[in-house]
Amino acid sequence: MAPSVKTAKGPALTDETLQSSRESIAYPRILVPPPGPNAQRIIAIDQEYASPSYIKEYPLVIGGGQGAMVEDVDGNRYIDFMSGIAVSSTGYNHPVVVKAIQEQAGKFLHICGTDFYYDTMARLMEKLALLAPGSDKKRVFLTNSGTEATEGAIKLARRATGRQNIVAFEGGFHGRTYAGITLSASKVKYRHGFGPLLPGFYHVPYDYPYRSPQDLGSIKHLFESRVAADEVAAIFIEPILGEGGYVVPRPEFISGLRRICDENGILLIFDEVQSGVGRTGHMWAANYFGIEPDILLTAKGLGSGMPIGAIIARESVMKWTRGSHGSTFGGNPVCCAAALATLDLVSNGLMDNAAKMGHRLISGLKHLQSKHRQIGDVRGVGLMVGMELVTDPKTKEPAGNLMGELEQLAFRRGLLLLGCGKSVIRIAPPLVVSPYDVDKGIEIIDECLTELLR
Repeated sequence: MAPSVKTAKGPALTDETLQSSRESIAYPRILVPPPGPNAQRIIAIDQEYASPSYIKEYPLVIGGGQGAMVEDVDGNRYIDFMSGIAVSSTGYNHPVVVKAIQEQAGKFLHICGTDFYYDTMARLMEKLALLAPGSDKKRVFLTNSGTEATEGAIKLARRATGRQNIVAFEGGFHGRTYAGITLSASKVKYRHGFGPLLPGFYHVPYDYPYRSPQDLGSIKHLFESRVAADEVAAIFIEPILGEGGYVVPRPEFISGLRRICDENGILLIFDEVQSGVGRTGHMWAANYFGIEPDILLTAKGLGSGMPIGAIIARESVMKWTRGSHGSTFGGNPVCCAAALATLDLVSNGLMDNAAKMGHRLISGLKHLQSKHRQIGDVRGVGLMVGMELVTDPKTKEPAGNLMGELEQLAFRRGLLLLGCGKSVIRIAPPLVVSPYDVDKGIEIIDECLTELLR
């Protein structure tokens, strides 16, 4: 039997031995069809007491992990192509992140950053400000999550401009709070039964190069027919669409938004909760497009699994007054320590690895596309890759059922996938993913599609 996985409670691996130790562990492997007996006991408790709003894609009950490998409580091992929905950026049990968390936890767990000072918070804000795209000086507000960053950004935009209205995009997802679901327009289930929502929000079509390219005429029409440009505080966009289908818009679409905002005194806000912190092979998707937004939001991968997010804004924008915004837990010292370690790792190797492995991943999936006609499109940047499944490549009709079947079969074969949009498999592995992980994952996808389409 292969050696057991070391968790944060056990001896930490050194950074030098991480790769060799990962290669010595046999995975993927399925010892017992999931969910096994240990998983079944945990699932039974969860189903008895948990809110029915939880989704639960498939019966994975994690027990530990290392690198891009997840082990469940029954000893089954999986290649992780979803990293907790693009959160576990440095993989599982990375020794540098674990050490940073342990050292900070040994000092103190909490003091409110809104009211007092501490080293990790100050250094993290400095690092984020200096890493932000563009040359303008930035200021930073730390949050607990992406949706908190969304809420704060809406407040900040309205305060900075003195305007009320917000423009966002169809297909966008920005969280599940009231402002988050009002801003989002990806699936009706996030809004159904929760109205009335907030006033002053307008939606226009996103740019889908594969299906429906946009020329920004819809924004100009919006300004002519429904809301005046001088009453719009901000245009809010995911520079690479996440939950709505992993769509990469054309560069001219993004640069056109920057131009419209500049011409009308509107703030351009990039929601990089999913696309930031090295996932695209760049620190931010903004760097990929060569655009400096007025406000950039980050979370998810920032803390390698610890709950932390940030609003990063031009100093000229972040001028709200003392006490006008705050947070009890935002910028928690342990989370800040994890984020500092994560940013160091991303800046010093993992971002480059994301670019290289992303190229390998996209090339491999495009090869599968030539073999399986139901793969209608392969798109992405770095390790933010979408594989769209269709019933017919000519009609481009989404194959939602096939997406779900592939997700479930891959899980039983030892590969963790997640869907998004109508029929897209989102592939967002940890940034530590290796050539073996990529190649083996593609092999499993190929085997599963062959079986499902036979």
